[in-house]
Amino acid sequence: MEVIPSIDLKSGRCVRLYQGDYQQETVYSEAPLAVAIAWEEQGASRLHLVDLDGAAEGAPANLAIISAIVSQLKIRVQLGGGIRNLATAETLLSAGVDRVVIGTAAVEQPALVQELCKKYGKQRVVVALDARNGQVAIKGWTENTSVSALQLAEDMTAIGVERLLYTDISRDGTLTEPNFSANATLAQNSAIKVQASGGIASLQHIERLTKIGVEAAILGRALYTGDIKLAEAIALANNKNLN
Repeated sequence: MEVIPSIDLKSGRCVRLYQGDYQQETVYSEAPLAVAIAWEEQGASRLHLVDLDGAAEGAPANLAIISAIVSQLKIRVQLGGGIRNLATAETLLSAGVDRVVIGTAAVEQPALVQELCKKYGKQRVVVALDARNGQVAIKGWTENTSVSALQLAEDMTAIGVERLLYTDISRDGTLTEPNFSANATLAQNSAIKVQASGGIASLQHIERLTKIGVEAAILGRALYTGDIKLAEAIALANNKNLN
């Protein structure tokens, strides 16, 4: 299982939100590039970037920082937040972003997701299943829909998507525990690769997610608080002995 550190960008800073609430933010660094380099140096094989301003506004808003991170890191970067049309996705992919993470557009414009999979390959597209009480939330988690996460997962696999990022919003940034049952349900589909996010707070959670069969665990607040050490999480996920 891959362990992926996350950097959430808001107003040019590295922050974490509590349950996706833009009014409940904690600033962890004024220098996101330095944070990204640190995660790379600590052994990360990939970085998860979220443009929170972009998610709320509908178009990427932290492009200068994103470009700096993508150009200066050797590891691959996946990016979500405000990617809602083909031109934006193409610009980011051409600029070196390895994977685009599509949330709102997957609900409102499934044809866009299908086109991206066909044009760039399904390996470069991740669909975000951001769930609140089992229902998908969009537009930076500010708007609830009547679409269930499981239904969206089925719809996306039907059009060729192979990778889903599942976040239980109620657990995101809480350091409680991830939604193991929802991740397990998604991971049971052998055609789907699942990235788990939200509430991961301990090495025990990492171990359990590994056993469930998810492809990756995305770590946020727990890394910034020191509850999880990135190198230890990577070693555990790779079934290496911890010394």
